[in-house]
Amino acid sequence: MVSIMSTTIAVSEMVRDELKEFGAKGESYDAVLQRILKIAKEQQLRALLLDTSDAIPIREALAEAKKRWP
Repeated sequence: MVSIMSTTIAVSEMVRDELKEFGAKGESYDAVLQRILKIAKEQQLRALLLDTSDAIPIREALAEAKKRWP
């Protein structure tokens, strides 16, 4: 049996109301927040994997590789 400690976090009434609307009937705040966090982590990973800000064109990479390892 896993013991889960609970804690109280302060949120505005607006956030509480949005959590209620976001959750399914009978779903706990904990379950709603777990689902939201899972989605956020997936989005973070997707953004990281699709980030092309440091990318170089493949032809440039191949040319550089040939220079270093003929």
